[in-house]
Amino acid sequence: MTLGWREWCALPELGIPAIKAKVDTGAKTSALHTFGVEPFSQNGVDCVRFRVHPLQRNEQVVCECVAPVKDERVVSDSGGHRELRYIIETTVSIGDKSWPIEMSLTNRDTMRFRMLLGRRAMEEKVLVDPVASYLTGRKKARRMYGLV
Repeated sequence: MTLGWREWCALPELGIPAIKAKVDTGAKTSALHTFGVEPFSQNGVDCVRFRVHPLQRNEQVVCECVAPVKDERVVSDSGGHRELRYIIETTVSIGDKSWPIEMSLTNRDTMRFRMLLGRRAMEEKVLVDPVASYLTGRKKARRMYGLV
């Protein structure tokens, strides 16, 4: 599968039908923009509840998500700042392909993309064409969220 430097993805287990991601071979771990992160325990399993604004510059659309915590790790951002983040595992769907990925949860309000698809998520599955965009198609994201 060949991806451009940005692609539309879905995170079906989190109830996110469309989110634009920067395909970032410089980032080791994938990252998802989250807010209102609340850890809790359910039947002895550590979980996290969080919210996502999946569309950039649109705070009307909010997805409420719950996932088991896979790990907590110190992650360095592109500016070199280190932050302890929750790590979850979820399925990403791009085009007609789906596979499990690890994703860190962080606030990306100041970033252009609500999601980064890091190189661990692409190992052995993806080639990246750095001058192309949306090689797997453009989603009608506004329609998917009932905004049209």
